[in-house]
Amino acid sequence: MSTDAFPVPTKKNPPTIEPEMLTGSGAVLRSLKELGITDVFGLPGGAIIPFYDELMVQDDIRHILVRHEQGAGHAAEGYAAASGKVGVAIATSGPGATNLVTAIADAYMDSVPLLAITGQVFSHLMGTDAFQEADIVGITMPITKHSFLVKRAEDVPATIAAAYQIATTGRPGPVLVDITKDAQQNSAPFVWPPKIDLPGYRPITKAHGKQIQAAAQLLVEAKKPVFYVGGGVIRAGATAELLELAEATGVPVVTTLMARGAFPDSHPQHLGMPGMHGTVPAVLSLQESDLLISLGARFDDRVTGKASEFAPNAKVVHVDVDPAEISKIRIADVPIVGDAKDVIADLIKAYADASAGAKLDLDAWWEYLHGLQAEFPLGYSEPTDGLMAPQYVIQRIGELTGPEAVYAAGVGQHQMWAAQFIKYERPHAWLNSGGAGTMGYAVPAAMGAKVAEPDRVVWAIDGDGCFQMTNQELATCTINDIPIKVAIINNSSLGMVRQWQTLFYDGRHSFTDLNTGHETRMVPDFVKMADAYGALGIRVTKAEDVDAAIKLALETNDRPVVIDFVVSADAMVWPMVPQGVSNSFVQYAKEHAPEWDEE
Repeated sequence: MSTDAFPVPTKKNPPTIEPEMLTGSGAVLRSLKELGITDVFGLPGGAIIPFYDELMVQDDIRHILVRHEQGAGHAAEGYAAASGKVGVAIATSGPGATNLVTAIADAYMDSVPLLAITGQVFSHLMGTDAFQEADIVGITMPITKHSFLVKRAEDVPATIAAAYQIATTGRPGPVLVDITKDAQQNSAPFVWPPKIDLPGYRPITKAHGKQIQAAAQLLVEAKKPVFYVGGGVIRAGATAELLELAEATGVPVVTTLMARGAFPDSHPQHLGMPGMHGTVPAVLSLQESDLLISLGARFDDRVTGKASEFAPNAKVVHVDVDPAEISKIRIADVPIVGDAKDVIADLIKAYADASAGAKLDLDAWWEYLHGLQAEFPLGYSEPTDGLMAPQYVIQRIGELTGPEAVYAAGVGQHQMWAAQFIKYERPHAWLNSGGAGTMGYAVPAAMGAKVAEPDRVVWAIDGDGCFQMTNQELATCTINDIPIKVAIINNSSLGMVRQWQTLFYDGRHSFTDLNTGHETRMVPDFVKMADAYGALGIRVTKAEDVDAAIKLALETNDRPVVIDFVVSADAMVWPMVPQGVSNSFVQYAKEHAPEWDEE
């Protein structure tokens, strides 16, 4: 036999290595491993059984079994927001997949890199209204960066890799991969790295130099500039660059609800949070500025108030990695499409050149802003009903725990108080549902954050309404040794809705009483519920007991802790700019309504 049939391996003629044959399910697992995924959250069902069958015989990826698929989605969000990595949520077809929809929409609104993997019925049954069939690709298309349907095992590696790339590049966001049951069961060669073909997907990260120069020139000429910082700065990992730019220019900084921690609260240039419940200095700095440099913010209605009257005398530099956001709400004088980290770094250099090392003359501007800070410090009134002030409780949680912790909030009054009264000194310390405003976010998000950052203290600051939507994940925390701390700010009502009813509906509190804090009828009793879930349950009704309860929670790390803080239902979030009203309302209120100062 001729030896030519067996050529000797050389660099020019390497040995042929056949790709490993894997099932589609095995290819999902291997792809996740190759992408560096170490933790996933999910709940099995019929259409995803093949994946779970292989998941149990591997050790590379930790799976957290949740009690509801929405919990898996929010946990994956919390994992991503706390770590900057991709969060992964897994569900079966039909209701399993649709239970992920709220978390997917939440991630879409807040630019969270989320990979949702769902099982689908057999490909030959699609379109027949088969058991637990739902067109999850169609359902989620408006709330994802992209949604994929996989019907062949050989397509799995490239699809998972493409989904990961889309979720993490440009403006981060959720991507869904729906995989039929036969694609999970069938086998195909596993090829890695796969060829990724995404026609038309070309995120812009490097901005045009002339636009950067134009922004720097406007900055040099401005007398009342403000850096309007959004969550995009955190997603881009641009907080160090932001600090350098702010200190080089001396310009005041405001950080939106999604950007809390992007700039240290303790920094003298920080004016606080703008918007509906922002500080007076932050709100009026934007409203009266002559130059807004928006960095990773989208001019959300909760910040602008009546958009047509927002910052009427300001020129606008709008920096965003998503070109669709530029001039969507406010026309930008200098539009800059690019990654915030790169853009800010370029702007620092351009500013140095344009200013020739000279300092901006902002003395008059800062004198005015310091006056607002002195006149309108953030504060609260003590309740008159004998119950605790919720602001005090939240403030003490922050003070006793410190800035290295992670704080996840639900949605409502407690969310705003947590944004206002806890001091944030670093990015990824504050997690909340900003755009979608999803009640039930806090507990599973805190759980995900604790999985991502096991050495940090993680608080879920929740309301009694929010807590009842996802508290079943306490079981997940107990069984999986995820010792989060839960502070229920229990005002026995849907507090933010009740506040609006008090202010705008003549005090008609229609269906907002939850009966969770009434001594005679506590439904449910949160302390007993905590005990049933294997957590430490504590109830606090007096201000003098707050510190001891928080300290006990901080000392307890062998199980979750739930503290039921029974607080006043009459406490309100102040300041407040009513929806659809100009931010100048704050100016009007401080001049014409003495009771505003009292609140």
